[in-house]
Amino acid sequence: MKAIKMSIVVCVLGLMSFTVLPTSNRTIKKVAEATSITWNSESIDLGEIPQNKPKDVNFEFKNTGKTSVVIISVKASCGCTATDYTKTPVQPGETATIKATYNAAAKGAFSKTVTVTTSVDDTPKVLSFKGTVI
Repeated sequence: MKAIKMSIVVCVLGLMSFTVLPTSNRTIKKVAEATSITWNSESIDLGEIPQNKPKDVNFEFKNTGKTSVVIISVKASCGCTATDYTKTPVQPGETATIKATYNAAAKGAFSKTVTVTTSVDDTPKVLSFKGTVI
């Protein structure tokens, strides 16, 4: 019983030794508030496309903010889609394009995604395209 009381006292004293430092009262303005992206389309329906002929899909956006936007990465959902994108900063008022090239090797319906990470958003933007290979 004495050991349990001693353990409780040690735990309480241990917890009392932690301190919380006050947070700063400064307001930090995020870059995302000053910059935004407007996508022409986040989803594209390609309809029917021929087999074994790669199909380009272009997702265009405009920097509608006040600071430049940098595309950090672009990742396709599978190996059947290659991507390319603007490597230089997109200045306010400028447009840029994310290009996805779908292989179209297998017949049938498909639905693919391209995930875009930028300097503006904390959450990556998922763009999609679909169609049917005939």
